[in-house]
Amino acid sequence: QVQLVESGGGLVQPGGSLRLSCAARGTIFRRYAMGWYRQAPGKQRELVAVITSGGTTTYVGSVTGRFTISRDNAKNTMYLQMNSLKPEDTAVYYCHAHRVLDPGDDYWGQGTQVTVSS
Repeated sequence: QVQLVESGGGLVQPGGSLRLSCAARGTIFRRYAMGWYRQAPGKQRELVAVITSGGTTTYVGSVTGRFTISRDNAKNTMYLQMNSLKPEDTAVYYCHAHRVLDPGDDYWGQGTQVTVSS
């Protein structure tokens, strides 16, 4: 079995920060590109950030400069540091992993709720 487990979500005030974690179990972590997606009520799931197996990062424009994606291969864990949070960041955040050379080898976490409000 391959399992992705997210943690770190919760309720935060506008302007605050959260750090999401995604722990991978049962896989060789360094082989996978990793990403964070989010889905707000009434909207489609959106790709937020991606980090390749080599450490290259990409962000959706709305979070650029506020969010930072990173990975620690020794700990089999990916992170999303979220700063200057806005109410429009409210969503369920999902961890995703895939191998570029084998697109069918992909996995989703269960999601973690992030709510930004006063």
